[in-house]
Amino acid sequence: QVQLVESGGGSVQAGGSLRLSCVLSGDTFSSYCMGWFRQAPGKQREGVAAIPPAGPMPYYADSVKGRFTIFRDNAKNTLYLQLTSLKPEDTAMYYCAARAVPTYCALLDYHYNYWGQGTQVTVSS
Repeated sequence: QVQLVESGGGSVQAGGSLRLSCVLSGDTFSSYCMGWFRQAPGKQREGVAAIPPAGPMPYYADSVKGRFTIFRDNAKNTLYLQLTSLKPEDTAMYYCAARAVPTYCALLDYHYNYWGQGTQVTVSS
């Protein structure tokens, strides 16, 4: 059974940085498209970034382009999201997700089969 466990969230001031991690267990990590999503209180879940199995050509939401970087280490079964230049509007629960079909690796939550429990990111002004 595939399990995803996120870590690395926390509270930072605006302009600060965090690195989120997500470990996949129970299957071959390198065959999955992986994504990061977030949900703020009272708002719909939104896609943040996605990365294909081999790593090149990641996708980003316009709101995070140039500030967030998604990358993966297939040898460690781990997905990362580097968050920089954080803004208060980045405050949300961040979830990693895995898509078993390694194509159409995009920011559509219904494409993803497995989800982690989330890690909270809080940015204060």
